[in-house]
Amino acid sequence: MCVSNPVLREYEMTMSNSTISTQRLALVTGGSRGIGAAICTKLGELGFHVFVNYVHNEEAANKVAQDICEKGGTATVLPGDVGSESDRRRMLSVIREYQRLDVLVNNAGITSVGRRDILEATEESWEKVFNTNLKGPFFLTQAIANEMIRWIREGRQPQGYIINVSSISAFAVSTNRADYCLTKAALAMMTQLFAQRLADEKIQVFEVCPGVIASDMTAPVKEKYDRLIAEGAWPIRRWGEPEDVALAVAALVQGYFPFSTGNRFLVDGGFHIRTL
Repeated sequence: MCVSNPVLREYEMTMSNSTISTQRLALVTGGSRGIGAAICTKLGELGFHVFVNYVHNEEAANKVAQDICEKGGTATVLPGDVGSESDRRRMLSVIREYQRLDVLVNNAGITSVGRRDILEATEESWEKVFNTNLKGPFFLTQAIANEMIRWIREGRQPQGYIINVSSISAFAVSTNRADYCLTKAALAMMTQLFAQRLADEKIQVFEVCPGVIASDMTAPVKEKYDRLIAEGAWPIRRWGEPEDVALAVAALVQGYFPFSTGNRFLVDGGFHIRTL
């Protein structure tokens, strides 16, 4: 059974806590499209009850949740802007009703507004991109981590996973997207900070770093990337697909790396390989 939208329905639940408490739960921010939607779908297939977070496109989020349900899974559509403190509090209040969250995927992100050259970059774009891509994930992770610690100690769940979706823009320069590159680079340090702090609490923290992925974010520069692929800019000569990233997340949350934390997992077709 799917819960359509607990916030707009004043947290009305069609699934009782006693029913959901034995099921693993996952929150995916920016889950209505692209990489986020693929991650939601994959986690649903793995048996997680998925909180599909969105900001603007409720119809798309509902479609993701419906797809999960049609495949036998369960999902909750959860509106909220991760860059907004009040929205983060509302999202957390919904999750607290379930008294469990096994996985947080910090996927929500926006590109540099207007893609301005670094010499023309604006503070307005900087603040918007940093709020969504870094400040929001940091404080959402902080809040969720504190709840995870409590629920693990209470025996409501065995462990926790926090996964930050970054980008090859963390180390590949784009001078017309300085704010975007800086936020993605900072996510790498954020991953290691939380990994260090939470290791003793049975919470593993990872960074998944996509390369050029077919999505609405990359659609405006499709011609450029088609050319780079043809020229062999990365060894695996194709576009990455959202499902490629979802499979990496799936491997992490299934416990295949029990002696790892703070790692960066590259899903970039080999783009990171430096070749002479």
